[in-house]
This record gives sequence, C-alpha cells and structure tokens, in this order.
Amino acid sequence: MKLRIVSIVVIALLFATLAVAQDNTAKIKAAEAAAESWLKFVDSGDYSQSWIEASSMFKAAVTEKDWEQKIKAARAPLGALFSRTLKSAQYKTELPGAPDGQYVVIQYDSSFANKKSAIETVTPMLDKDGQWRVSGYFIK
Repeated sequence: MKLRIVSIVVIALLFATLAVAQDNTAKIKAAEAAAESWLKFVDSGDYSQSWIEASSMFKAAVTEKDWEQKIKAARAPLGALFSRTLKSAQYKTELPGAPDGQYVVIQYDSSFANKKSAIETVTPMLDKDGQWRVSGYFIK
C-alpha cells in the first residue's frame, strides 16, 4: 500500500514538473518572438520605435531621447549587423536590480561589421498588459 502511494505521488510530481516545463517553454518562445521583433527596430536604426515598443519598466527608467542617444552610441561604432544566432534563453522570476516578475534572459552570438564577435543580451518581461516586451538590452 505504501509503495502504491509513493508511486502515485512520484507520478503526480513528474506530471506537475512536465506541465511547468511546457508552460516555461511557451513563455520562452513568446519572449523570443518579442525580442526578435524589437531587435528589428534597433537593427534598422528606428530607435524611437524600439523605445515605444519596450516595456513600461524600460520606459520608466529611460526617456525616449536618452534611449536614442545611448543606443546610437552603443550600436553605431559596431556597424551593420552581419549575423545573430540564439545562444541561450532562460526563464527567470528574479533578476538583480529588478522587481520580481516574469523575465526571459536571451543571449545571442552576434557579428557586426566592426565587431566580429559580440554577445547581445535582450531581456523581455511579461508587462502589465500581459504582453512580452523588452526591459533590457546589453552588448558585450
């Protein structure tokens, strides 16, 4: 009898773990789509639209004018984007310096005209309106 109860508990935990993994996979895919859409604005130099499409937290942290200046300063020296390949995507509910929420930290191996090897980190979050929107962008 005890073995049967233990088996049922183990099976229930396995199904619960699989359900959470599937849910996180769906969140990661939605966040990746939001990041790729947002990056098109950045890649084309439409920095104003990238700010408009960013998360409410992003817009509260930086004005549109400041964002345009900062992203121009960061991207212009790199030149044109040659390639971008997904390196990793991790679902998180806590990030340093950010309020608890739903985030996906996405890293891309990227190559630009003037920088052959770079890592771009894009962090979409589930925004107040239920949409995935970019809350952070960094290039190394």
